Amino acid sequence: MKPCDQNIKLTILLAERMIELADQGDDDREDTGCGILYGMLRDSGYKIKQLAENEKRKHIAKGWWDESC
Repeated sequence: MKPCDQNIKLTILLAERMIELADQGDDDREDTGCGILYGMLRDSGYKIKQLAENEKRKHIAKGWWDESC
């Protein structure tokens, strides 16, 4: 696996973890300040994931992506 593909894969996993943490944080929060924090975390996670998935598609189209990813 090429390092650039591995980094994209790890970025997608990180973004998914950010979204999961935001959901858990929202479930556990006790004030609105935390709601803002977790909302920003969730939004950022979705944006990062979208960017990383777009890069993955570009790598696939160019024949660079290792299917074992």
